[in-house]
Amino acid sequence: MVATGLFITLEGGEGVGKSTAAAGLAATLRAEGREVVLTREPGGTKGAEAIRGLLMNQEIPLDPLAQTMLHFAARADHVAHSIRPALERGAIVVCDRFYDSTMAYQAYGQGVALEHIRALIALVGLKPDITFLLEASEFEVKARLAARASGSDRYEEMDEAFFTRVREGFLAIAEAEPTRFIRIDASHAPEQVVALLRQALRNKAGC
Repeated sequence: MVATGLFITLEGGEGVGKSTAAAGLAATLRAEGREVVLTREPGGTKGAEAIRGLLMNQEIPLDPLAQTMLHFAARADHVAHSIRPALERGAIVVCDRFYDSTMAYQAYGQGVALEHIRALIALVGLKPDITFLLEASEFEVKARLAARASGSDRYEEMDEAFFTRVREGFLAIAEAEPTRFIRIDASHAPEQVVALLRQALRNKAGC
């Protein structure tokens, strides 16, 4: 069956407000009467959430290639049991992170070969229709991370050089696919960011 819905992903580094923005965009679209599936990666299904628990547990050492494989194992289950069925029935899927994050974090950030990740992307066989890249200043990001009530995860504990590589990776990915990516200034208040997302979606997809 051919997917007929709309697959939207939100990408960016730690602390740019992806989860808040994704939830706000989903709520806005639902208020307009649309069927929306709000989900996240890693996660989104029972199996994928179990893998997420392993990936986020910084007490368990994992080689970068092992992390990559786990992300794609979770992704394969997520696509098969949540994302693709939603798209096939015409829903809008709003996903907090997808394979671009694996490319940015594991390839650009940790040095996993780009061709390995590209092969796994092809194996999963699903590409977002629209990807919003959320960006904020380093000062804003640090303030948001410091204000978080929850503990840090495996990636938040990485050094500045790692996050510089991740930021550069996201920019390189976005520049390589300008028709899919829309860069969003996420330094504004959450409701303003959601308004920017909604307008950009209207301009890009006419919906």
